[in-house]
Amino acid sequence: MSTHLVCLGLAVLSMAALSTAQGPARVLHVTPNGNDGWSGTLPEANAARTDGPFATLERAREEARKTQAPAPEPPGAVVIEVAGGTYELRGPFELSAEDGGTAEAPVTYRARKGEEVRVSGGRTVTGWQPVTDPAVLARLDEAARGRVLQADLRAQGITDFGEMTPGPRWATSEPGLELFFNDRPMTLARWPNEGYVTMADVVGPTARDVRGTKGCDEGMFVYEGDRPSRWAGEKDVMLHGYWFWDWADQRQKVESIDAEKHRITLAKPDHDFGYRKGQWYYAYNLLPELDQPGEWYLDRDSGVLYFWPPEPIEGARATVSVTPTLVSLNNASHVTVQGLIFECSRGVPVTIAGGTANRLAGCVIGNVGGHAVSIGGTNNGLVGCDIYNAGNGGAVLSGGDRKTLTPGGNYVENCHLHHYGRWNPILKAAVHVDGVGQRVSHCLIENAPHKAILFGGNDHLFEFNEIHSVDLNANDAGAIYAGYNPTMRGNVIRYNYFHHLYGHEKRGCNGVYLDDMFCSAETYGNLFYEVHRAVLLGGGRDNLVENNVFVSCKIAVHVDARALGWASAGVVNLEARLAEMPYQEEPWRTRFPQLLTYLQDEPAVPKGNVVRHNIVWRCGQFDAFEEKARPHVLVEDNLVEQDPGFVDEANRDFRLREDSPAWALGFQAIPLERIGPYRDALRASWPVEHRVTVP
Repeated sequence: MSTHLVCLGLAVLSMAALSTAQGPARVLHVTPNGNDGWSGTLPEANAARTDGPFATLERAREEARKTQAPAPEPPGAVVIEVAGGTYELRGPFELSAEDGGTAEAPVTYRARKGEEVRVSGGRTVTGWQPVTDPAVLARLDEAARGRVLQADLRAQGITDFGEMTPGPRWATSEPGLELFFNDRPMTLARWPNEGYVTMADVVGPTARDVRGTKGCDEGMFVYEGDRPSRWAGEKDVMLHGYWFWDWADQRQKVESIDAEKHRITLAKPDHDFGYRKGQWYYAYNLLPELDQPGEWYLDRDSGVLYFWPPEPIEGARATVSVTPTLVSLNNASHVTVQGLIFECSRGVPVTIAGGTANRLAGCVIGNVGGHAVSIGGTNNGLVGCDIYNAGNGGAVLSGGDRKTLTPGGNYVENCHLHHYGRWNPILKAAVHVDGVGQRVSHCLIENAPHKAILFGGNDHLFEFNEIHSVDLNANDAGAIYAGYNPTMRGNVIRYNYFHHLYGHEKRGCNGVYLDDMFCSAETYGNLFYEVHRAVLLGGGRDNLVENNVFVSCKIAVHVDARALGWASAGVVNLEARLAEMPYQEEPWRTRFPQLLTYLQDEPAVPKGNVVRHNIVWRCGQFDAFEEKARPHVLVEDNLVEQDPGFVDEANRDFRLREDSPAWALGFQAIPLERIGPYRDALRASWPVEHRVTVP
């Protein structure tokens, strides 16, 4: 967390470098102490206090519409400059088509130079008092008595708390109200305080056997020790666990606890994949487990919030999330939002739906309950932003038309995304990409429980990104992941640096994971260092693995033929997905001619994969190929376990010397110096601070 505090300070300083609209622009001003009855043309109130800045973004938007409305003269650029302060929103600030600009006359909402502007969906909590109710004190852990404070949220007008629910299925729960203290998310009281405990046994009556991995269907299990006996009589006891597979978590409510038999029964719905002995979980939403600084608990019946502050409450900032979303662009175009800090929304704080040429630039988005931003439309993007502590993932990119292969052109560039997946750690990536023709470039993605990039669709480009310390809570996982569809072709993964990727308890993580017969991705010119398994081709075809450097990886390249074995039942699904696309028509037949004969050419066989011109050094294994797959993989001109002649291996300078034997095999230089974020006027922070995590 200290890393973020450094970045936030630099974000404020860097506001001076933010760009402005080109050419003459009308400037409107918003300040916390402004007046919506004034003209908004002055940055501060005049001496007579008869004119000055606006007080709200909504009033500035109304005035900006007058500038953009049709007139005898073409509209001009508009800049809405927002002064430092915290703007607590009770509902989303919405921009529609009439609020947009043009390429020649854009609309810009920006922070005032050198000032910290927070747009918040939270409410500051005051009125903290010591806990004096004997019944509550009796429920508290002895160590917490005299240290826990309480505040009445209902008395402060906060009545919507959200619910403690498991969500409709795995990875879909919502956190509801959360507590943040001095810009850090606090912990809903839990046990154990760190990590997990494991199920001693599962006792559901319906057995489950998945290729020899055995468990049961029902959420009934035996626990070790006596800790759950402390939870007798507690409301809404919740467990968060990885119940059967290491890659599928779910939050579940406890129906009953049998202290005599040491048995917990979970309420419906049961986990999609069942339950298995030895899998891990923790308990939360428990007042008796509020036993260390930074933990909190909300009594949803009384509206009383209990909190053990990690620092003195006097002069500190305690905030609860209330508003679902903060800013929404619906079919607006040519709008830039620069240098703002978005925080404390329960859901996605910023949404761009439709429109073109919109961007968030140099913004900080953190401490939110959902994804950080959702971007659709065309040529819209996120540039130079810092994203952290999102309850789900970072950015969601969609757009374009798969049936016509029309690109969306949306992007995430030069961003730092870290510590996301706080609430839903699985299937929530730093960037989730769909549609056609999106780009993720020059980003630093690190320290997260699951994927860095999750993608589906066609013609996406992932380049010049540094990715490390992800998939910390999962195994059988991938930093960049896609799967299940033979028509999702034309994707390129190039010039990225993957390092220190191990999986939960170092039990398995992939750098590039093309799962379950995914086809036609190009993995070119990447550097993999200290990755459990660098590239996994899971039974698909027409994939290219070329010109990569693999150093100190357990396995460099894995290719299997799963559709000829345990995954053979999935072949019918591949045929159905092929039928969804007009692959026999233009532009498909020219772009992806392999699909024309796909069904007639043994679709279960992993044909057309190529592994060439790669450097493999100090790896446990180069070609972990299933024997059924090996005859169908073209392997040529790789430099395997021969000293490649790095410039300075000891200091991780993996450029090649002029005398490297790899040049003679056709290896091409990788532009390593261009990988990762770059210094720019639109970067929210510089330098970008981060730390490698080794389990």
